[in-house]
This record gives sequence, C-alpha cells and structure tokens, in this order.
Amino acid sequence: MSATSNWLAMHARFRPTAEALVDVGGMRWTYTQAHERALRWAGRLAQEGVRPGDRVALLAHNTIETFALLFACAELGATLVPLNWRLTPVELSDQLARTRPRAVLGDEAFLPTLQSLRTTLPDLPVPIALVDGPDADPQEGPGSPLDGPWVILFTSGSTGRPKGALLTHAQLHWNAVNTTLACDLAPSDSTLTFTPLFHTGGLNCLSTPLLHRGGRVVVTRGFEAGEALRVIEAEQIALLMGVPTIFQMMAEHPGFEAANIESVRDALCGGAPLAVPLLRRYLARNIPLRQGFGLTEVGPNCFSMPAQDAERKAGSVGLPIHHVGARLVRPDGSACADDEPGELILGGPAVCGGYFEDDAATAKSCVDGWFHTGDVLSRDAEGFFWVCGRIKEMYISGGENVYPAEVEASLLRCSGVREAAVIGVPDERWGEVGAAFVVLEEAARTTEGGADASVIVAELRAYLARFKLPKTVTVCESLPRTASGKIDKPKLRGTA
Repeated sequence: MSATSNWLAMHARFRPTAEALVDVGGMRWTYTQAHERALRWAGRLAQEGVRPGDRVALLAHNTIETFALLFACAELGATLVPLNWRLTPVELSDQLARTRPRAVLGDEAFLPTLQSLRTTLPDLPVPIALVDGPDADPQEGPGSPLDGPWVILFTSGSTGRPKGALLTHAQLHWNAVNTTLACDLAPSDSTLTFTPLFHTGGLNCLSTPLLHRGGRVVVTRGFEAGEALRVIEAEQIALLMGVPTIFQMMAEHPGFEAANIESVRDALCGGAPLAVPLLRRYLARNIPLRQGFGLTEVGPNCFSMPAQDAERKAGSVGLPIHHVGARLVRPDGSACADDEPGELILGGPAVCGGYFEDDAATAKSCVDGWFHTGDVLSRDAEGFFWVCGRIKEMYISGGENVYPAEVEASLLRCSGVREAAVIGVPDERWGEVGAAFVVLEEAARTTEGGADASVIVAELRAYLARFKLPKTVTVCESLPRTASGKIDKPKLRGTA
C-alpha cells in the first residue's frame, strides 16, 4: 500500500470479505471489491494525465463511485472536487474555472451540463461518464502525504462567494478518529447516507469515519422518508445523521410508529436548532437524537451531546469532542466568561489546510494555529456550548446585540412551532429589528384558535427580553433551504 490514506487497502488486507459500500438498489462492494474499484479508477485517471497535485472534478448524484474516486485520488496524490449539482451552470463554471481540474466526471443526468460548459471553458477536459466505469487496469500510485490536500469542498456561500476549503488527508484522518471516539464506532456499525456527498455532512460526518473504522456505508440517491425507514430496517442501520428537517419528515411519515428501526443506536443532528418535541419523538423510540455542531473547515464533528443530557440540555450543541480545542473570545481576543457570547475559535489536527488559492481568506481564518469560525456561541457553567448565530448575522437593535440563533431557539419552544428563522432588517426607530419566519406543526395549522403570529409573540415574551423580540412574525408553509439543508437566509432576506 503506497497511499497514506488509502484505508480501503488496509481493510481489504485484514477484513477482505467485510461489506464496505452499498448503493441502494444497485451495487454492493466488499472492502476487497471497493479497493480494486478505486485502483481501477486510479488507472483510468492516470490515463487522463492525472498526476500528484491535480484536481479531479465530479458532478453526480449520490453514488458509491464517489468513494472509489476519493480513494483513487489518494493513490495518485490528486484532489477530489465534488460539485454541487444544484448549482446553476454559471456557478458551476466559476468553480471549475477556479479549480482547473485535470479530469471531469459526471453521471448521466449531468453529462449534458458538463458538455455545454466546455463552450465557455475551452480547457475543460472531455467529461467521463460514471456509467462507463473505470475501464482500466488497477494501478497503484505514489500515494499522498498526510499534509497534502485530498478534497476541496466549496462552502455554502451564505456569507459571500463560496470558498474552496482544502481538506487534507490529516484532517479526514483526525475527523475519523474523533468521530470514532465520540460515537464509539465499531466495524459492525453501518450508516445510511442520504445527504449530498458534495457536502461535508454527507461525506465526512459518518461516511468517511465509518470507512476508516471498517464499517459499512449505505448510500441512497436522495432522501424520501418512507424509503429511508424501509432501508433502515432492511440494512439494519446503526447510525443516522441529518438536519432537523430530515428527522421531522421521518417522524411525520405515517409509517414511523410501526417502522422497525430498533437497529438505530445513535442519531446525530446538526445544521439548525433541534426542537424539543421532535427530540422526544425519537427518545420515545429509544433513539438518542443528539444535537451536534461542526463545519466544513474543522471536522465536521466538533461538538457532541452526551446521550444522557440530550433532553436536559435541549438547545445546546454539547461538548467539544476529542482532539478539538474550543475557545470563545471577545473582539480583542480575550476569553469570554460563562454565558457570555463570543466568537468560537477551534484548534487541533482536524483543522483544514486553508482555502484553495485564497491566501487572504486563509490568513483571516487561520491565526496562530486557531481557526476563526465566525460563529458566535456561549458556554454555560457546566461547559456545554450554545449557538447564538453568525457574527455577520448579528444585528443591533436600539444599541443591543441580538443573535438570531438565540431568538430561533426560543421560537422553537413556543407551542405549535416546528421551524423558525430570524433575520435582522432595517428599522427607522431602532436601526434594526428582527423579522421571524416560522413553520407550524400540522396540528397548530388545522386547529381552530391554534398558533398564529400574535399567539407566538405573546408566548415568546416569557423567553426573551423585549429588545430581542422580533417585530414581525410570518407564518410560512415552508422555509427555503440550501443544498446542505440549512435555511437559506439570503433568500428570506429578499422577501422581508
């Protein structure tokens, strides 16, 4: 084995017949088969001229071929660039122009898009169809150093133009180690990956850690609640990861109560606050739905909620996990006191290698070994962390700082509220005020005299100081979301 991070080779050596990857409705690979597939892709990419330091772009729905390509890149010393298939051609063109891939691959749905982009990007290689397979002899490569880049994941761009986070072999290794320790992963464990593999949640929250540990990753093309419940039972899935909306959709499915999901021993939730009623739905099924927190550049597993504290500390993202240093600092760099909001900075071996060809952004975020997240959190006296919001999301109302995440968490405590989002909007008197958008539970929508904006604001007064109360509350059928499942606040801002 020449590649420092070709974990498939290790498991193929010691557990050759153990199942590694399952494509629902399609392929099933043992570790031996997955390793051979990766080596064949390495041979195919080498034919395309891929050498150490080159990028390999991929535009495809979820498929286990993504992991074969990931480890093919590890063999060759190349970097995989999974592209967001929800982007427009203009956005894709920008990311391809910036990364200048030596090889481009796509599934059948997106080959026409990639072909059309060659009219504006004449240096873009002819796209390779995933359906054709690697069509090459297995080839080992020179391997990859631990500090070398392995993946470029573009951030969501919620605060500006998306940046390409450079995830090194060391980062994915240490994220896997951290996750194994925090979730007690075992080779007998399996996960169901239905979130997009172009996003760190789908790729690195449980999928790559389980492959590092020798477990099993079951991949679906997308998410549908009924299908997810069926696959959990059929494949005896042990761990789940998703945003609250995904767990809400499964809980609301008519087959949820009768579904055999006893195999699930752990469920990780991130990306947005977790409502207590939803948490209790899963606790009633003996599934500890645990809130966590992380980001593309550091993890994504940085905090974890101990199962025994999930309900007692509802709203908290838990405690820092192994090999993750977490500090909260004021603008002058001094440490925050208990319950004082401050910027979260993270340190440790799971920090990314900066941003691809963006020295200014790297220098701004990576300072003296600490990654400045731009997220505002507070820490209580017991050491549990609570998300307040993004620095750029904070608004000032009448001279007071207001953090949207705090208001959103309080909205989720209100009767009948299922989802909530808050943004700051201009106001002649106060400078800025909050505008809240909520989605109601089904019962609250259909019950006469149920929750409406006035009822919600009245209840909210018990949880928040007057200056934090949103000036407007809009009841919506749904909230717009980004590709990663987070609420799309820039889009909401356009409607406020």
